Amino acid sequence: MSLLRMIGALALLAGAHAAYANPCNVTIEGNDAMHYNLREITVPVECTEVEVMLKHSGRMSARVMGHDWVLARESDVSAIVNAGLAAGARRGYLPENDKRIIAATGVVGGGESAVVKFSTNMLQQGVRYAFFCTSPGHSTVMRGIFLFGGANTVARVR
Repeated sequence: MSLLRMIGALALLAGAHAAYANPCNVTIEGNDAMHYNLREITVPVECTEVEVMLKHSGRMSARVMGHDWVLARESDVSAIVNAGLAAGARRGYLPENDKRIIAATGVVGGGESAVVKFSTNMLQQGVRYAFFCTSPGHSTVMRGIFLFGGANTVARVR
C-alpha cells in the first residue's frame, strides 16, 4: 500500500472513532502548570448519565500539585471553594455532604487519574454550570463552563 493511501486510511479510521465516541463520556487533563486542557464541556440532553475522567498529565505529586474536578452551578463556586479550604487537605478540599456539589473526583497527582459518574437528573437544560479545581488557589485558573443539552460539541478548548 502506498504511503498516501495508508495516511488516508488512518485519517478515515481516526474520523470514524471520533464519530462514534460516546458524547456522555468526557476526558479532561490537568497539568503541573495549573491548567485544564478544556475550557468548555457540552453534554447532549440524551445523556442520562455522564462520566468524567480527570487525568493529571504532569509529574508532581498530589501533595504538591494535586487537582480534582468539581461540578456545580456557577453561582456556587466561590462558596464551595471557601468551604473546601476550611475542610482542608485531609478531606481533599471538598466540604463534606455539600448539596451544591453535583459531582466531584478525588484529588490526583502526576500520572494519576480519577473518574466520576453522575446522573443528569439534577441538571437543567441550557443552564451554565462550572467545573473547577478546589485545591487552594487553583479555581481562579482551573475552571470552565459545563453545558447540559447544548449543541453536538462535547468538549472544546478555548
